[in-house]
Amino acid sequence: MSTGTTAVWGRVQQQDFRSRVRGALLGGAIGDALGAGVSGLTLEAIRAAHGVDGVSDFVPAHGRRGAVTAVTQLTLFTVDGLIRAQVRRDTGAWHPPTDVHRAHLRWAATQSAWGPDERRKDNGWLAREEWLYARRAPTRECLAGFGDATMGTLAVPKNPAARDSAALTRSAPFGLLVGWEPQLVLQLAVECAAHTHGHATAQLAAGALAVMVHGLARGETLDGAVQHALALLAERAGSEQVTEGLRQALGSVRQGIPGPALIEALGDTDSAEEVLAVALYCALVGEDVRHGLRLAVNHSGPSAATGAVCGALLGALHGETALPPAWLAELEGRSTLLELSDDFAMEMTQGPALHGPAAVAPGWLARYPRD
Repeated sequence: MSTGTTAVWGRVQQQDFRSRVRGALLGGAIGDALGAGVSGLTLEAIRAAHGVDGVSDFVPAHGRRGAVTAVTQLTLFTVDGLIRAQVRRDTGAWHPPTDVHRAHLRWAATQSAWGPDERRKDNGWLAREEWLYARRAPTRECLAGFGDATMGTLAVPKNPAARDSAALTRSAPFGLLVGWEPQLVLQLAVECAAHTHGHATAQLAAGALAVMVHGLARGETLDGAVQHALALLAERAGSEQVTEGLRQALGSVRQGIPGPALIEALGDTDSAEEVLAVALYCALVGEDVRHGLRLAVNHSGPSAATGAVCGALLGALHGETALPPAWLAELEGRSTLLELSDDFAMEMTQGPALHGPAAVAPGWLARYPRD
């Protein structure tokens, strides 16, 4: 499989890839929405409100059932930025971190504007989706990091001490770049995490998630994808906390019946390495997507974050048809998520037919402007 100028994807490969892209993005959004109504609550508070088994279905958040948070908003704009980077590659302007940063600045505009600015011809279609113009519990780190046009870099990151999970939770899409080598996927995720997060743990947690999704999207097992991530992390300075969290998640699989006690032993804070460890554990032990996601949100930690990361892993592993249909039916923004998923899959598999020396599709360049 390649992202070059020659399409080498067979039809079955394309269909499998599209299913995994849809699975990762829709699965992440479902996990986000499932946890949105209880995020920040203790397990005792969740059980007091929803019964001894905790949350088993969407509960109202932000005025409706199935509402997503800033986690899903930012993930959508990450995908938009990656498509734009591929489209701009024809011009010789090839710097994906810059394109992803520009996309996240478009997200930042949705957090302060009443609605789309029709005067902005470079916005593309996603920034014209009116439902995205809503504040859904964005973190201070993201608002500050994207609060001006200056791009954080590894040398000079935004929020130098930030190690929460907000860079991690928007990083699954980097793993869907299946034509890239895994070490490049890791590097891109780390560089884009620096746009808002300066702590190595936050950056490398984002990179580890991207590598795991990358392995799953290429057809690896979840355990195999984790081992791949651990091998690449071993080459990186400052990876100790992320590596330890992943190893603890793997070890916890053999420690008994899955439940909140084992989950909270992995962590109950919003630190990136704990969110990643909890999400991975729940993905490993879940009997199916529904069970894994229920485990991922019923604990005293940041339920929307752990649910989103777990959902992205399970969706990339199993594809869209494994996602619970009743949750899909109520999910806010499902049509936008599907449209963006399919555009991403089409760009990665059919890009030369959409823009390139031999063909230019004007409609595509209107959706994803090069400017």
